[in-house]
Amino acid sequence: MDIKYTAFYRRKQEILIDFSAEEVSSDGAIILLERIERKHKLLEYFSQVIPDARHDSYIKHDVYKLLKQRVYMLMQGYEDANDVGYLKNDVVFQDVLGSKLASQPSISRFENSIDKRVIFNLLYAWVRRYVKSLKGRDSIVIDIDATDDPTHGAQQLTLYNGFYEQYMYNELFFHDGETGQIIIPVLRPGNSHSNKWYVSILKRVIKLIRESYPNIKITIRADSGFSCAPFYSLANTFDLKYAIGIASNNRLKNKTKRAEKAVRQLYASNNLKHQHFVSFAYKADSWEFEQTCHAKVESTGKGMNVRYFISNIPDLTSREIYRDFYVKRGDTSENRIKEVKNMCYSDRLSCHKFWPNFFRMLLSSLAYEMFLLLKNKLRKTSAKDVWNWQVETIRSRLLKVGAVIKKSKRRVYYKLSKSFVYQDIFIGLFKT
Repeated sequence: MDIKYTAFYRRKQEILIDFSAEEVSSDGAIILLERIERKHKLLEYFSQVIPDARHDSYIKHDVYKLLKQRVYMLMQGYEDANDVGYLKNDVVFQDVLGSKLASQPSISRFENSIDKRVIFNLLYAWVRRYVKSLKGRDSIVIDIDATDDPTHGAQQLTLYNGFYEQYMYNELFFHDGETGQIIIPVLRPGNSHSNKWYVSILKRVIKLIRESYPNIKITIRADSGFSCAPFYSLANTFDLKYAIGIASNNRLKNKTKRAEKAVRQLYASNNLKHQHFVSFAYKADSWEFEQTCHAKVESTGKGMNVRYFISNIPDLTSREIYRDFYVKRGDTSENRIKEVKNMCYSDRLSCHKFWPNFFRMLLSSLAYEMFLLLKNKLRKTSAKDVWNWQVETIRSRLLKVGAVIKKSKRRVYYKLSKSFVYQDIFIGLFKT
């Protein structure tokens, strides 16, 4: 017998609660994620790279199911393996996964079984998948950027970073500047400089791309932390175009002294906004070749702002390179990293060992890639207001919807909330 509880009275009206309703899931739209996975087989592809050393008699949940459960949980907003405790009776998750959910200990053992060899295999598989997606393209832009991941425990290789003034991991991302795809995600020790490992990784990526598409035009875009002699040598070897920031120094300041003085007198002193661009030849002592350096000398209306960047992109002025190309990395790279880090939870690297934490970062990146497939489907709908939804908006408005399931021998019937605002868009996604 269901027991009713009186919550409170609203004037003379008694407000009652009980637990007699049908089994309702708040994650009804997870069926849409399963539809995307069945079409693109993204998680199946990576599950084949992960070995399973368990004895057959002990396996209740295979690697593919464990991977799906973990990624779907991240996409639905469940950040950690402990969140399985909230979902163990969820009828939608159970239906999509085909059985009861794997327990928190099973998920944790899965994550902690990953070693260096598996990580390297996953990374090569990641790049091969990206290369395969380039069919029909004659040019690409590779955005490179890093982000800090503060740590609060005794994780391996969590080290103090003087620039960020904290103990942390250092996450490195290579993004496709046009599609938003993650070309390769890399976890590094906390004390890593921005350019640690990136040139050698980029070299491997470029080689794999050029093996399949020898004539494809590749342009690199990055901030000043990635300007270094090995990069310019690599760019010369592989005929790469680039626009890359460079940190200010006294030699650069001397090159722009006159322009800065004029902008300060004409505009900054009158609190006016103005941008002036200059270009000049520049060569740091460690560089093999002289480069073209561009400077943006800007009066912001509240003071001066001078930025420098190196570029070999032909037939464009300094202003065009900066305003029409370089600054776009703010959306194509920095905002995408925010989605992986803050909305797909790559900042939750709480395993003790480094390689399992690397794997956790890859899981978050897979969740991002699944969201990217969903974004592409949204852009094919006629509702233009959903085309630019970010991950958190997609999750809160589209994926978190109440549902119950009715099952028979021949059918599984998902009954979503009648008050769901985006019903038409949701149904439309199954037609694209």
